[in-house]
Amino acid sequence: MVSATSRSAGDPVRQAWALLQRFAEVHDRRGELAEALGFRLGGGRGKILFQLRDGPLTLGQLAKSNGVDPPYATVIVDQLEAQGLVERRPHPDDRRRKLVTLTAAGHHAIVTADTILLRPPRAVSALPADDLATLTRLLTRLLEADAAAPDDRRLAPDG
Repeated sequence: MVSATSRSAGDPVRQAWALLQRFAEVHDRRGELAEALGFRLGGGRGKILFQLRDGPLTLGQLAKSNGVDPPYATVIVDQLEAQGLVERRPHPDDRRRKLVTLTAAGHHAIVTADTILLRPPRAVSALPADDLATLTRLLTRLLEADAAAPDDRRLAPDG
């Protein structure tokens, strides 16, 4: 079996990316999260659930912020509602629109997800302070560069 790093050994950009992906795959906690919650948060459900932690949003706002059309946002909210994680309420200023808000179970699911997903792997916790500061600085730079060019997110360096 050829590892991702050996296939990209001549290209430092691809090698770094392959190592980041491998580290993330080794520490993927989606299965642990699904077991703790009793269901999976895929298909956009997790992203929408976490967006609601700061307060209610309309279906239109959820659709726009997730880059989906309103009917698809409705499908996702329907699924979250069926799990008892969100509810729809009339908008106080426009009763034709609905606000999607977290239920107590939704808040609990977010706390559970944060507990599982934000637990650092041992390898990260074991890094010396200087290495951890360097890693944090590099990852911050990557996120800032990505945010500055959101249309390029899915493009490989060669196009």
